[in-house]
Amino acid sequence: MTDTHAAHDGAFNAAVLAATLIGEHAADTVEILNKLPPPDAADVVRLLPRDLAIEILDKPELDFGAEIIEALPRHVAAPLLAGMSADMAADIVQQLDEPAKTELLAGLDDVSRGAIVGLLAYPENTAGAMMTTEFVSVPGNWTVAQTLEHIRKVERSRETVYAIYVLDPITRRLVGAVTLRRLISGEPSANILTLAPTHEPITTFPLIDREEVARVITRHDLLAVPVIDKTGHLLGIVTVDDIIDAIIEESTEDVQKFGGMSATEEPYMQIRLPDMIRKRGGWLAILFVSEMLTASVMQHFEGELEKALVLTLFIPLIMSSGGNSGSQATSLLIRSLALHDVKLADWWRVMLRELPTGLILGGLLGAIGFARVVAWQKLGIYNYGEHWLLVGWTVAAALVGVVTFGSVTGSMLPFALQRLGFDPASASAPFVATLVDVTGLMIYFSAALLILRGTLL
Repeated sequence: MTDTHAAHDGAFNAAVLAATLIGEHAADTVEILNKLPPPDAADVVRLLPRDLAIEILDKPELDFGAEIIEALPRHVAAPLLAGMSADMAADIVQQLDEPAKTELLAGLDDVSRGAIVGLLAYPENTAGAMMTTEFVSVPGNWTVAQTLEHIRKVERSRETVYAIYVLDPITRRLVGAVTLRRLISGEPSANILTLAPTHEPITTFPLIDREEVARVITRHDLLAVPVIDKTGHLLGIVTVDDIIDAIIEESTEDVQKFGGMSATEEPYMQIRLPDMIRKRGGWLAILFVSEMLTASVMQHFEGELEKALVLTLFIPLIMSSGGNSGSQATSLLIRSLALHDVKLADWWRVMLRELPTGLILGGLLGAIGFARVVAWQKLGIYNYGEHWLLVGWTVAAALVGVVTFGSVTGSMLPFALQRLGFDPASASAPFVATLVDVTGLMIYFSAALLILRGTLL
């Protein structure tokens, strides 16, 4: 791989770096460009051969393709956009600000502009928004030989040739799909439709969510799925590499949300400080205000704490156990909902599973907590007072209640959010922990009042 020192030793020299990158793999070049400021990366891209520059800009791993395109002169950027795959070009144009967006679209040829504008019309994260309009289609009355000759002519202008889509010669509706493997093994004089499967082609619609498209591709082991309109006309195809990129992006967003922050699109090192504060500060403030309820609960039980100061020793233990059990349940259910292992209507079945699970896990932790009190008392490590045995039972009972509550609440929260139209991943671990902290204290002190009444309380 090219030594990146060319980009950093002394004054930056775009010509030197561009010369060293010629002949390198596009993926390696992208990795080098990602380490440069966007204006410097744009200077390098401008000096690269056109085909290599287009290949680099077509890579989803490039962190700031839109910034590079915007920094280039319009007469340089427009041909690069026109040469890119339509879906990637549309992604870049969507990120551009005015007047750059209008100026670049005006500089494109009619075909490229029409393809990009058409893709931009679809909502984000749908099949229509991520599909490419660069596919190979032929009429159903063609022969294998005619189809192969057509592929030779158009191959360089198509993003992928995983399959050949066969259209009705009159209505132009999609009637079949022939894999490249079957095509090259067919008789040259045979009709193209004789190679297509007898069943209807697997398709999707442009407004289908990208997660559902991913499930279709996975279920049927496809390399690409055609996108059709309501009349059966072929609009484009969603390829498996686009799906992989979408899955990575979706997973990143879910992980960030589950960590208690708003999702970010930029790589970590590219996030500006104000954006970092905005993405994280809002959730932290909400969680902080929610956690203040914990202080309110402790104030409510202030008298009990004064009488039985020993109870304060176990507050962190009780709170963390409930939060941990809730976070476990939330993690399982968010993933299961995303994979459609469970549906919204299954909430009651999930509750019936989590209730005994929480009781058993709580009983396990309660036994450990009780054993700890007994061991510390008997070994002389700490004296819990004359009613130490009741203190142990209080801790055990509270752990059973808190862990059970955490498991049930953590499992139900994703269902509630999805029912209200929110992303289940918004049920972040910190949010669940905060919720269970407050209720956990109430359960703990309620157990203490019940067990210790007449002794310590």
